Amino acid sequence: MAHRETQQRRPSIHDVASRAGVSAATVSKVLAGVTTVKPENAQRVFDAVDLLGYRVDPLASDMRRAKRRIIGAIMPEFESEFFGQMVSELEGLAEQRGFTLVAASSRESEAREKEILARMHDWRVAGIVLAPVRNEHGPAAGFMKANGMTGVLIDRVLADDAFDTVSADSAAASAEVARALVGKGHRHILVVGLGQQAATVRARLEGFRATALQLVPDIRIDVVLAESEVEPLRTLLSDYFSEGASRGERPTAVYSLFLKGTLVALSEFRRRGWHCPDDISLVGFDDAEWMQVTWPAIAAVVQPVREIASNAMDVLFRRIEGEGGPPRARLEPCKVLMRESVGSPGSGPHLGGGSRQ
Repeated sequence: MAHRETQQRRPSIHDVASRAGVSAATVSKVLAGVTTVKPENAQRVFDAVDLLGYRVDPLASDMRRAKRRIIGAIMPEFESEFFGQMVSELEGLAEQRGFTLVAASSRESEAREKEILARMHDWRVAGIVLAPVRNEHGPAAGFMKANGMTGVLIDRVLADDAFDTVSADSAAASAEVARALVGKGHRHILVVGLGQQAATVRARLEGFRATALQLVPDIRIDVVLAESEVEPLRTLLSDYFSEGASRGERPTAVYSLFLKGTLVALSEFRRRGWHCPDDISLVGFDDAEWMQVTWPAIAAVVQPVREIASNAMDVLFRRIEGEGGPPRARLEPCKVLMRESVGSPGSGPHLGGGSRQ
């Protein structure tokens, strides 16, 4: 009995309202993601929720609505820092609104992606944040459309006629990389990545190629792409450099279109005894802690994870609340950091010229 008397009472919505100086109805609106509440009032509610440790009673809430206070998030994988940080950001934003985030990985499989989505549909999630395996036209997006699900597509997307999209401006970032490398004097550049079926790969490649060719029409841009796996890329890259060595040539710079490709390229450099930037320059799309602490630090395109997550959740909750209108496509600018791995072409056996695209 004594133990029960000393137990803390669970904070109620009325406690939050009292602390924030608003009505219980306002608290309910804020936690439901209603965007018509004054920003200063919404912030006071969030502050009160944090201070009191208030948690929405999901059972009581679900009994009054057809949808549960759950947001589903499906990412291609969880191994990269980009998607790991994305899930963390989405989770915090969902919890601010009194929702729980349930995240799953498609493991780069469109079949698994659709299977997870169907499961989340059965759970009656309120909304979905989907980073598709390839692009906005895949089977998962088709399933969402066919079943009237509320969702937003992020990352490997450009624009869609059914769902809002939020992604990094890959083309503009790659164009900036092209200007930087050309400005350093590079005239033979290798681009490495995965298959072009992913919308972002196409945007990064074309953004880089178009800008480089505009600046130097006779620049040589070689492209090595693996379809969907990293291991085949190792073999392709090794073969590419071996063939080039037999002709006494190699590129003076490499631009990797994805994070694991940067690591594969760097591993190949070290296997051959090459050093950045004296023997070859390297830039990677996406940043990671290891790229910052290694020497030389690897130049990188830094994606705006926080901005993508924030804008994706904002538009998702507006749609959940019933906002209509055509889908909107939003591109968030990236930051290009030219670190020590990039320099002017060295005096090694670098032969440029030609036009092999």
